[in-house]
Amino acid sequence: MTKNIKNQKAILEKLKIERLNPMQEEVQHAIHAYPETVVLSPTGTGKTLAFLLPILAQLEQDLIQVQAMIIVPSRELAIQIEQVAREMGTGFKINTVYGGRAFAKDKEDIKHPPALLIGTPGRIADHMRRETMDMSAVKILVLDEFDKSLEVGFEKEMKEIVQALPAINKKVLTSATQGVEIPSFLGITETQEVNYLGDKNENLTIKTVIASEKDKLEALKNTLYHIGNKPGIIFCNFKNTIQYVSTYLKSIGIDHGCFYGGIEQKDRERALIKFRNGTYQILLATDLAARGIDIPELQFIIHYQLPIHKEEFTHRNGRTARMHKSGTAYVLQWENENAPEFITSAEIIEPQENKPLNPSPWKTLFISGGRKDKISKGDIAGLFCKQGGLDNESLGIIELKKDCAFVAVKTTEISQLLQKVDNNRLKKKKVRVREI
Repeated sequence: MTKNIKNQKAILEKLKIERLNPMQEEVQHAIHAYPETVVLSPTGTGKTLAFLLPILAQLEQDLIQVQAMIIVPSRELAIQIEQVAREMGTGFKINTVYGGRAFAKDKEDIKHPPALLIGTPGRIADHMRRETMDMSAVKILVLDEFDKSLEVGFEKEMKEIVQALPAINKKVLTSATQGVEIPSFLGITETQEVNYLGDKNENLTIKTVIASEKDKLEALKNTLYHIGNKPGIIFCNFKNTIQYVSTYLKSIGIDHGCFYGGIEQKDRERALIKFRNGTYQILLATDLAARGIDIPELQFIIHYQLPIHKEEFTHRNGRTARMHKSGTAYVLQWENENAPEFITSAEIIEPQENKPLNPSPWKTLFISGGRKDKISKGDIAGLFCKQGGLDNESLGIIELKKDCAFVAVKTTEISQLLQKVDNNRLKKKKVRVREI
């Protein structure tokens, strides 16, 4: 046990986390002590780290088989969990599998079995049918945001997966929603529940903006100008609304990303990358972005369209005021519109038009090489700073993927930097560098 505590301390240092929060501590204890754990906690409270720490501590270094499986409802959540697990630096092989990606790439990645497999129900079930991996040693099963997987129609695949895993001795279910029924096929008999959903978020402030016009665009602009240059999400109910609002924001010079189910997976991932690294300060999104995606340091959200259900309101608000930080949710309400009873706001504000938003100082560069080419973040920083002449202040967040990388660079440095680093070698690979 001492070894695990020592490892945990090193992991937290790598993640730049001083200590676990009470929910994470309680989840750790429950997963170690009980065969079945249900974790109920709001979006943004650190559930991913809470279950990864005890799971990875129970894996065997010498066993070359899949030992733990994490099933998630979306590709974005799979990628996010993989990123956190890799940043923990445990030395275990980790792979993600999900739809929208060539099956041949999956087969190549898992030729040597990972200790931890993360994926969507449809793609994992597909691998099981094709027998691309030996699942006989999987002893830990995590169903992250399990209610969302059921909601989007994965019940058949989830049932198929659970019934095909003979060695399971530990199950973990997580959700950010209260009162969700656990399906009988999961075989949950003696649940240990860790429930933090009743905790009121004292760091969240809800404010209402009354719009005189039905389209609320003027009110949206004034609200954004009132907030100033801070990162946040504007939530809409429909993709058509996002396209409508996006056209308006472009017309007034507010750069932003769009995130909803109707756009290509690659474009969704890049919108999130550019939002995380500061190239975009605004993300226009449906409730697809309300949970299960990695967007730290969010200072506000705007309900451009009012949510239909209380759960949607809760999940959207959960994107801000996270991990002991303050945040504000703005409710845009047309003067003739009745808000649902679950939306309460003690404060109605009338934002006056202020200074327009400043353009982001950052742009994003794409690099055509990644982890499979043995390239590290340090290699990229070295190329940009030594050969590119970039100083540390002009180099932003680096996101390293399997076969590519994305780097935030100050806009003023882009032109000269590209001339110096494009078509250069990183490790043994000649890489292309371009702005996206």
